[in-house]
Amino acid sequence: MKAGELDIRMIEAEKGFVLWFTGLPSSGKTTLARVLADKLRDLGMNVELLDGDEVRKGLSSDLGFSKKDREIHTQRVAYLYKLLSRNGIVSIVSLISPYKTSRLHAREHVGARFIEIWTKCSLETCMKRDVKGLYKKAFEGKISDMRGVQDPYEEPVNNEITGTPSTILLTNVRQGFCII
Repeated sequence: MKAGELDIRMIEAEKGFVLWFTGLPSSGKTTLARVLADKLRDLGMNVELLDGDEVRKGLSSDLGFSKKDREIHTQRVAYLYKLLSRNGIVSIVSLISPYKTSRLHAREHVGARFIEIWTKCSLETCMKRDVKGLYKKAFEGKISDMRGVQDPYEEPVNNEITGTPSTILLTNVRQGFCII
């Protein structure tokens, strides 16, 4: 494989796989995940988008935002995509998943069929994009556990793809992913 290219031809059509988007709040994870989900559906793949905020409302509404609760939420999402994957569904996960150990645990569920994509954005850029006003609330002291502000975001080191939403591009799923 060339630098910046990930060949996914090894993934058999009848097996599902996981595309795991991680990054700071407002880094573009969900926006990019939605575009990618549409592209894969256009290719005839069965796709399920698991957005962290949406899954939290249904599957993890009993959890808060402590480190332990975030790890449990990540484990629940990982279990869900494990079920989908073994039934041939492509799972696209858009989840901050701020801790390296949680992402490693998530990867262990499906092994080689797990592709971690880091939407790398500066804190300043994320703050400008923040439509929910979470960063403002964090800096005003109204939120005490904001990822990237009071609570650390541990940058990925073993992810397959890194880039900003404007530099990550799906060129041809059957041939692989390319960062341009």
